Amino acid sequence: MPARRPIRIDAIKLILWTVGGGLILLALIGAVLTLGQGRISPSSWQNLVVAGIALGSVYALIALGYTLVYGILFMINFAHGEVFMWGAFSSWFMAAGLNEVGFMDSNPVFAFVLVLATAMLISMLVAVLLERIAYRPLRNAPRLVPLITAIGASLFLQYTARGFFGSGVRAFPGYNLFEGVIDLGFFRIDIDDMVVILAAIGLMLALYFFINQTRTGRAMRAVSEDKDVAAMMGINVDRIIVTTFAIGGLLAGSAAILYTLIFNQVHFFMGFLPGIKAFTAAVLGGIGNIIGAAIGGLILGILEQVGPNLFLTGYNIPSPNQLQDVIAFSVLVLVLIFRPSGLLGRKENV
Repeated sequence: MPARRPIRIDAIKLILWTVGGGLILLALIGAVLTLGQGRISPSSWQNLVVAGIALGSVYALIALGYTLVYGILFMINFAHGEVFMWGAFSSWFMAAGLNEVGFMDSNPVFAFVLVLATAMLISMLVAVLLERIAYRPLRNAPRLVPLITAIGASLFLQYTARGFFGSGVRAFPGYNLFEGVIDLGFFRIDIDDMVVILAAIGLMLALYFFINQTRTGRAMRAVSEDKDVAAMMGINVDRIIVTTFAIGGLLAGSAAILYTLIFNQVHFFMGFLPGIKAFTAAVLGGIGNIIGAAIGGLILGILEQVGPNLFLTGYNIPSPNQLQDVIAFSVLVLVLIFRPSGLLGRKENV
């Protein structure tokens, strides 16, 4: 009889699974304790879920930029958060100018369109310049080189904004158009949250239609499968890559305006955390998967708003909402431990 092979235990995997299992167990115990104490009312839970969907919608739009670029170039554009930031900052100047002359009050719809268009165009321009100046010369370099370049580009854009605009936080002019609450009796939602959610859904559906139903979208899918074969079929690969960055920039600019509807402020560092969380959302859904990025963003937003109250209140932690970032990055750790390919991703043979 052949000798039995000795059972090998991967110590690193064992440690990772132990850490992941421990985090999940602590979260479940905390949730049971919180719900058992009944300290948070049903209406408060409802508000947290709505706020989570609105925030997750913003994360989803930013995450789509990450996943589009990864799907084409197989690189992580860590400067994408700063593309988002530049859209928000540029639109602040437009909004402040319109507000100063009273245009925001006299023509609120047209003013909002102008501010949104400014953010989308500037973000698109920054994204296209990044591709042309920073990434295209390194297209055939080892994967680590564009990654380091992306981090450098992120710092460059971040501190350029600080040098030009200062390090202070600026209040974004409010839109009277989106003030108020819609009360359906059993359900209440702020108008600005509703606008954020509906706008994000519309943009995600438009992107899905564009990718699947247009000639350029089919070309993008072809390039993502094999650049050389796509080029032999007559597809202009450089143009498709620029188009991909442009679309990601447009989505980041729209996300910037929706973000200002929620938080009403801009600063030079505002792109860092949303960018990292959007990357987390893309990994959660499956990096390179458009539907996965959208779902991952929504899940992460809800977990970030609901999670601290659900998982930590039962432990009598004084300020659970101060630990939102801990929840977000714990999700990243758990995904990388239990399903590195993401919820809708597929395993790759490396």
